[in-house]
Amino acid sequence: MHRRFVLLAAVALTLAPISGQAETAVAIPTPTAEAPASAGLETAVLAGGCFWGIQAVYQHTKGVTNAVSGYAGGTQADADYQTVSGGSTGHAESVKVTFDPRQISYGQILQIYFAVAHDPTQLNRQGPDSGTQYRSEIFPQSEAQQKTATAYIAQLNAAHFFKKPIATKTGTMKAAFFPAEDYHQDYATRHPYQPYIVINDAPKVASLKTTFPALYREAPVLVAQAAKGN
Repeated sequence: MHRRFVLLAAVALTLAPISGQAETAVAIPTPTAEAPASAGLETAVLAGGCFWGIQAVYQHTKGVTNAVSGYAGGTQADADYQTVSGGSTGHAESVKVTFDPRQISYGQILQIYFAVAHDPTQLNRQGPDSGTQYRSEIFPQSEAQQKTATAYIAQLNAAHFFKKPIATKTGTMKAAFFPAEDYHQDYATRHPYQPYIVINDAPKVASLKTTFPALYREAPVLVAQAAKGN
């Protein structure tokens, strides 16, 4: 059994009150260099630890039309949870974020990613989860995204917005993304009182609300809803 589910079984559900305690977010600026937005919807693929929390954050972000948990950085043959959890497939637990650039820019997507979605200074781990499958990595979907992400990391490192250097890497452009199993989708919404969600992920959503109030949406956009075109 994976450590995440061991934690779920070991911690009492009475920890629910912790969900109101937001993580300490880092106030960081938007990228100084950002490519013009496209006319239609865009996608961003981001890895930063357990995909449950990353997905939850972007499901509560205005302008996002869908956020799907999955695997990026490896091949389709071994893109399943049990195999990826072994840490030897090259995949990273990732989230494919579809967004409307007329409402939110790619730069703002990255700003949320670095500020509240995860800790970008942790190398090959995030919170209680360790291994390369939990690495911090951006998988650009275009040359423009690659330039924006690379420049933004340099911008934040140069300004020393974090106490430690950013460990986030920019991966292969348009790396294949494979959706995770159905039981991983919308996990934080469907299991709000799971100890792992209460401790690690609910505070991220709370931090999004307090740090980026103009970009926060109370009702999450769910994978099931997006599939129906709602």
